[in-house]
Amino acid sequence: MKSVKENFDRQTSERFEEYQERMQEKRQKRKEQCDKNVQEIIEKDKREKSLAQKVEKGCLMCGCGLGGVAASVGIFGSLAVNELKKAALLAATQAAMAEGVAAGLKKGAAKGVAELIGRLKTTFSIKELSPKTLESVFNVTNYTNESHIIETVYMQYESSCVPQYVVAGTDNSICTIVPKLGLDPGNIRATISMRDNIVATVSKIVTEVKDAVANVTKTTTDSVTATLRIEKTGVVDATYASSQIAIIASVVAILIIVLVMVIIYLILRYRRKKKMNKKAQYTKLLNQ
Repeated sequence: MKSVKENFDRQTSERFEEYQERMQEKRQKRKEQCDKNVQEIIEKDKREKSLAQKVEKGCLMCGCGLGGVAASVGIFGSLAVNELKKAALLAATQAAMAEGVAAGLKKGAAKGVAELIGRLKTTFSIKELSPKTLESVFNVTNYTNESHIIETVYMQYESSCVPQYVVAGTDNSICTIVPKLGLDPGNIRATISMRDNIVATVSKIVTEVKDAVANVTKTTTDSVTATLRIEKTGVVDATYASSQIAIIASVVAILIIVLVMVIIYLILRYRRKKKMNKKAQYTKLLNQ
């Protein structure tokens, strides 16, 4: 019995030792596998964390950069448009003034020619300068040329009234008009030469014509300039208003993109932290 008992104890002891060795080996393998799993989780977490941080950082930097761009576009774009608008308004005003002056001069010159011809007809009763018409002789380049007008009127007087120069069929109404122009109110017998009568009368007519021309030129210039200024400045305002709208739209679009980037950043950060908390709990469980 003693021998049997010893054999049993020895076999039991050997089996227990074998079991302990096997358990120790399994524990070691399990520990090594666990450490390996933990290391893999840590490395994977580092990679994912690094990538997530890079994405978050990229979104944040992109948002900040675009925010700066939006501010720059809003400030410097508006300043540039305002300066360009001032220059365009000045150019439009100057153009309106130039066109107004040109229109005033043109209308004033036409008025001057018409006024001169009308006064010659009423003052000297000159209907035409045979064989030419008054309109073909006087134009916008010579309607204030006194010497030219005087010579023309005097030649008409000579051809109508001076016997050796009279042309048959010529209207001689001027013959009775010119002498009366030089009468002295104080002495009806005191007269001046026919040429002096014509010179004095033409000089007066030219002065009156110039006054009429100046009045028409000023009125036309002011009217046309005011009309063109309103028209041209309206075009400039409309053009640069559309530019301002484009700038505002660009700024709003950039701000929307910035807002989207910030939202993406916050979502990624929240998901990363949530995932990190889960992995921390899992790692804690593995280490237990």
